[in-house]
Amino acid sequence: MSTSRPPFSFQSTFQFVDPPARNWRIGDGLPDVSKQWTEEVIKSPRKSWDLTDPEKIRESYRILTSAIVPRPIALVSTLSEDGQPNLAPFRFNMVAHNPPMVSLSFSLSTRRPKDTRNNILATNEFTVSIISEAFSEAANATSVESPANTNEWIISGLNKENATLVKPPFVRESAIGMECEASKLLFMLYSSQDITPSGSQEPSTTVILGLIKKIHVRESVLNEDGLTVDPAKLRPIARLGGTSYGRLLEGFDLPRISWKSIRDFYKAMSRGD
Repeated sequence: MSTSRPPFSFQSTFQFVDPPARNWRIGDGLPDVSKQWTEEVIKSPRKSWDLTDPEKIRESYRILTSAIVPRPIALVSTLSEDGQPNLAPFRFNMVAHNPPMVSLSFSLSTRRPKDTRNNILATNEFTVSIISEAFSEAANATSVESPANTNEWIISGLNKENATLVKPPFVRESAIGMECEASKLLFMLYSSQDITPSGSQEPSTTVILGLIKKIHVRESVLNEDGLTVDPAKLRPIARLGGTSYGRLLEGFDLPRISWKSIRDFYKAMSRGD
């Protein structure tokens, strides 16, 4: 790691700023204020990867994990069938709010199976704890490839907080913890799916959908409405490519455009007026 980088600044916090082009109008496309983007990016040639080519699949991890960013990350806590605890960081996503669901994905390895995946498939229970800047290093330590039955809670130094509806605990240091179940869902479909690459007989990935049965949020990170989370207080981190992480420091609002407000303008543009 470079020693010339500036130190981490805890004084830097999330703030709202103006959108990139406040005066953008329907049909404007790339605004004039984005000239730097045009000069530095749009005029550059494209390099392409044919991911249907088996020889290129080996390069897909590096390009995709650095291109599809930022990715939410959380600590997933599970218990094995005999009660052994496991804690590991995973990228995850919200699937829906009704029913409230999250998704997890696991890359399968012939060297060693994912304990988290196996535990969820065996017990149907897990918790998700959002990772914030304050305990980034502790959370990262749980990703160590250690022997089976290693207790990552000890490695991280993080503390357990008992869940109320599922057996795996969530992380006390996390401002947000979710209790999840990965059992049968609507229409009797199971909430896990192995994915097999074309031309192979062995699955390479497992996707698991978890029903959020209960969510716990520290009141200190809530907005005044008591129903939404303030990103300036949550200070979440996100996964980038390689070993890199990102932080959330700026945001801007873009109101939804109503069809009624642009309908006449659109018709005029369509006629070439």
